[in-house]
Amino acid sequence: MQTDVEVKQEATIPLTLETEILALCNDNPKGISDKSLESAVAGYDVKQRVTAINRLLTMGKLELLKGSSGLIYRIKTPSAVGSISGVDNQEKLVYQIIESAGNKGIWTREIRYKCNLMLTEVNKILKNLESKKIIKAVKSVAAAKRKVYMLYNLQPDRSVTGGAWYSDQDFESEFVEVLNQQCFKFLQQKCENAEKETTLSPTATNASSFASSEEVLEFISKLGISKVTLSPEDIETILNTLIYDGKVQQTVVPVANGESKKLFKALKPLIETTDFARTPCSLCPVFNECQPGGEISPENCLYMDEWMEY
Repeated sequence: MQTDVEVKQEATIPLTLETEILALCNDNPKGISDKSLESAVAGYDVKQRVTAINRLLTMGKLELLKGSSGLIYRIKTPSAVGSISGVDNQEKLVYQIIESAGNKGIWTREIRYKCNLMLTEVNKILKNLESKKIIKAVKSVAAAKRKVYMLYNLQPDRSVTGGAWYSDQDFESEFVEVLNQQCFKFLQQKCENAEKETTLSPTATNASSFASSEEVLEFISKLGISKVTLSPEDIETILNTLIYDGKVQQTVVPVANGESKKLFKALKPLIETTDFARTPCSLCPVFNECQPGGEISPENCLYMDEWMEY
């Protein structure tokens, strides 16, 4: 009799856990990370958690995504195609193809290939869905004369729009240069302030000279020089260019929960560099491939032009 009771208890655990997981995902519409989920249901062992997640994935209640910090679980919303009125089967097919592409969109050629319809029919369907504001066409920075299609309510992926560095498909070189200068200025000030603290040991002074991308972002935000909302990842992109220029160094330090964090510090040259060392050629990663009249050559080198003007 005791054995029967234990079996029933074991059977109810996955169902209870599945309910808890669904509730957590409902509270986090954008998804919940694997680590956060593990912490939230710490009362269950790994086997029980994996079993419950796999059941929810199999039943189509959850979808598994890959984020920058790892796996993400999100409530899977049913396709809206069934609730759309006034569309025929061919339009529903095209809708589902576009829906599956997500916020990265899909080219007309790929849609035609997947639905096996004539180009004229595909174009007619796309115009009809666009007019009803069911889908939208978005210009891609990857190809100036081509558009991708996605659901009307989706925010295009950075790979489509180019992110903060593009405006109407044009690369904002001046904006990037200003950010480059201000990020470096902040790191220089960080170093100078650390050196003024005479009570600190050399090790502590060095540690105080480093800053995270979040700190740099806070500084940039207060300046008000950006018309778009920047993220720590955007700032890290700028900081990486400073690293390539030999102006900044990066280190990685451990933080809580076994994770790590990138920190950045402005570099000061030990000796004054010579005029030759300042030339782009001295730091160029493709120096050996550069030759007059070649695909990479001094004639079409933007860095050389800037150096000559300077």
